[in-house]
Amino acid sequence: MPEQEDRDPSAGAAGASRVSRGAEGAGGGAFGEVDWEAERRRRRARFLRELAEARALRDRVQPRRAKAARLRHAMRMRTFRW
Repeated sequence: MPEQEDRDPSAGAAGASRVSRGAEGAGGGAFGEVDWEAERRRRRARFLRELAEARALRDRVQPRRAKAARLRHAMRMRTFRW
């Protein structure tokens, strides 16, 4: 999805170069690790957004299957013991 890549400045080579610069900085062991963690969280957030969008699309395209899944989930939640 090109519009999501445009909104996320960490995508592509710019994100990779920022991570490598942080690790090579003067005494930058901690800074490189923090930058790497931030990059990882950004990638994970983008993946989860795309996954949710794909699930929503599947639910719209296959409403009968989505309804069956909702009913199965409701049954599991009703029978779940704390």
